[in-house]
Amino acid sequence: MAKVTSEEYISKIKGGIYGLLIGDALGVPYEFHMKEDIPPSEQIEMTPPEGFVRAHSGTAPGTWSDDGAQALCLLDSLLYKGCFDMTDFSDRLLAWYENGLWAVDNRVFDVGIQTSMALSMYKSGGKPEDCGNVRPDGKGNGALMRVLPLALWHTGTDAELVSDAHKQCLITHGNITNQVCCALYCLIARELLNSSDFDTSLDRAVQKLRRIYADKPAYSDEFLFRLQPDEPDIWIGKGGGYVVDTLRSAVMILKTALSYEEAVKQAIALGDDTD
Repeated sequence: MAKVTSEEYISKIKGGIYGLLIGDALGVPYEFHMKEDIPPSEQIEMTPPEGFVRAHSGTAPGTWSDDGAQALCLLDSLLYKGCFDMTDFSDRLLAWYENGLWAVDNRVFDVGIQTSMALSMYKSGGKPEDCGNVRPDGKGNGALMRVLPLALWHTGTDAELVSDAHKQCLITHGNITNQVCCALYCLIARELLNSSDFDTSLDRAVQKLRRIYADKPAYSDEFLFRLQPDEPDIWIGKGGGYVVDTLRSAVMILKTALSYEEAVKQAIALGDDTD
């Protein structure tokens, strides 16, 4: 494989951040609509076609959601601290929740129940590593939707990246399922920084995570039972808010989409959690 040049590498990192925010903003007006109600691909734009009842009325076209704002909080914390710092990141999430840090026009909308409960617990003095278990079975996709900056920023080992992917979940989504999904997602993103072939990147990420979890039976069992990475037809998603379904939806689309525009429009076409 040809070595990725510095310029190409930086371009991919920028593309990841811009792509996350643009895709998020594109999906905002279509959120909570059933698949059958989403306009055809050529009509999916920042401003939906006339007659479409957009979600979050009063929200200007091009506005990213809580997912984009939380991703920027994570990136901000990483750049400021030079490492993943649980307290600093949690403080920034609380500043977003209360004051709109990194939200467009400082306006917060569409906050998930799990996130709201966890950050309220943190504000009341809860330890950040405990707050994400305020609902122990909570398996929404909030931590997954914000984690990409960690993978783009990280220069440590694969095991260190996985460990930080786990940790960034804990403040809002502490369930082990969320941690495993974020870990695999980060390894896939890392592989894609050095390759343009998605299937190869996915295979390498799966094998790396299998090795990292070899001496972590609880994580290994969750990885193999919940994600079933060895099943040939497992990467099929419906675009829902369940973290496993979100990861499967992303993988499903990236296996076939030929362009960024096609990928984000396919994601929105699934309906439901379109942002």
